[in-house]
Amino acid sequence: QVQLVESGGGSVQPGGSLRLSCAATGFILDYETIGWFRLAPGKEREAVSCLSDRDGGTYYADSLKGRITISRDNAKSTVYLQMNSLKAEDTAVYYCVAGGRTTARAMCHWGDGIESWGKGTLVTVSS
Repeated sequence: QVQLVESGGGSVQPGGSLRLSCAATGFILDYETIGWFRLAPGKEREAVSCLSDRDGGTYYADSLKGRITISRDNAKSTVYLQMNSLKAEDTAVYYCVAGGRTTARAMCHWGDGIESWGKGTLVTVSS
């Protein structure tokens, strides 16, 4: 099972940007679908974005669409989440996930096919 380690979180002012990274100790190519979820204080876990090599699909949460971009570098076994125009409501712990035999929409919408979770990285958006 691949181990996922997130980094890149931190404190940023509203309107700022962050790029989260998720490094896999295993071979990320073994996992055709990857994604990001987040958990904010007092809220339920929310899917942020997923990307699948299975069907080439990409899923973005409506609240973040247009402000985030998910990507993967298979050669580096790393997944990225570029976040721009950050808002206070984006404050959360962001988790990287990896899995297979599923589409981006199914993984993000239903948590389908997730085989591994990272421990998370905290993003705080505050003035």
